[in-house]
Amino acid sequence: MIVSEEQRIRVMEGDWSPLSVGRHIVDGGLQEDPFYVMDVGEVVARYHTWRELMPRVEPFYAVKCNDDKLLVSTLAALGTGFDCASKAEIELVTSIGVRPERIIFANPAKMASHIKYSARVGVDTMTFDSETELMKIKQHMPRAQLVVRIRCDAAAAQCPLGIKFGCDPVTEAPRLLKLAAVLGLEVIGVSFHVGSGTQETGVYLRAIQYSRALFSLAANVGHANMRLLDIGGGFPGSLHSDIREVSQVINGALDTYFSDRSVRVIAEPGRYFAAAAYTLFAMVHATREVSQKDEEGIEQSHTMYFINDGVYGSFNCVLYDHQHVVAETIEPKCEKPQPCSVWGPSCDGLDCVLPNTFLPPLITGEWLMFRDMGAYTLPVASAFNGFPVPKVRAVIDSSVWSALKDLWPLSESHFCRGDPMTGPQTVDQSMLPSLSDTPSPSPSHSPAPVFVECALK
Repeated sequence: MIVSEEQRIRVMEGDWSPLSVGRHIVDGGLQEDPFYVMDVGEVVARYHTWRELMPRVEPFYAVKCNDDKLLVSTLAALGTGFDCASKAEIELVTSIGVRPERIIFANPAKMASHIKYSARVGVDTMTFDSETELMKIKQHMPRAQLVVRIRCDAAAAQCPLGIKFGCDPVTEAPRLLKLAAVLGLEVIGVSFHVGSGTQETGVYLRAIQYSRALFSLAANVGHANMRLLDIGGGFPGSLHSDIREVSQVINGALDTYFSDRSVRVIAEPGRYFAAAAYTLFAMVHATREVSQKDEEGIEQSHTMYFINDGVYGSFNCVLYDHQHVVAETIEPKCEKPQPCSVWGPSCDGLDCVLPNTFLPPLITGEWLMFRDMGAYTLPVASAFNGFPVPKVRAVIDSSVWSALKDLWPLSESHFCRGDPMTGPQTVDQSMLPSLSDTPSPSPSHSPAPVFVECALK
């Protein structure tokens, strides 16, 4: 695989955090565009937590959540599978060497050309939830290994999905299983998705109960080789979230209803892996003082802060993913937080990131940090009004890199020294210092982190 500049990872020595890395990048005042700091170690840690808490459930990362090639490559190196929803996502995953059997084409309403492409590259496992989808698959990929997707909605979810996908497990699914048998199509399993960012853990138990009933029915109508259960997504991904409670529910339900270990169990986590690994940094480039009335009709001063990323960029998650973002200053402030709002850079009046919040007084040129920004942000971001989509600066702690480097074959060309994380958004590589002429840090500043550049293959 050809390594691009955006895939490079800087190995961090000593004490560091995404905040300290962000500060280092903007130090000197030359950085103007927004950017992400991606902590690869956060992805690795979450993978190991998943395997520890749910050893029977194989994670198949939902590519739609964040298709950053670096993230996808990291998860591939760790051994995850992938949930793809389109031809382009299948192309991305297979381009880094992922085998077709590690992919599920988990879109119940697929375009015919995408089914044909899936057949050509050997991605045989795919979902369906309707008669028309079965007819389409019969025409274009009759050898497909099919998974019927049922509907079982959580009582509360950040993004409900059942309104669009999933057949009723009692009234519709049995009829579709019978139709698939009549058409000579092989159904190998059941899938469900309780809703993205679910706030109810008990829903997994209900969905697994429905799945067990359909496994039994399928065997009676001609599908004797039922062997796959896909429990979908919905797992939390913020920095301080925990999957321990939901894992206990899932493990208990699997022990009760799918004690036969011949049934393979997979899941489709997206935000679980992506959200906390990405921290966004955006600069205040303009301010405006206005007056507004509070609930009692009293005039109050209010500051509008304009930053260089907005709802047409990373903060599309505010509109489409119902995310509640939090702005933090990257430098300590002693001033008391004041009422304010945060606005994106475009000329659209709807481009509002935070309509009402509190921040200490800021001036132009200062930076804000937004944590948990890796889920459903980058894939939807656009350069509307000519404002660039933030680039990703990836880092990993040297201890984590030491444990994983054998998974990523490297050559001498993947390593270099210097400090390329400072300066403008687009770095002129010819201007980067070599190891021999890297200047010593100024006595008036604490030593900058040491970066060793490397890359995934």
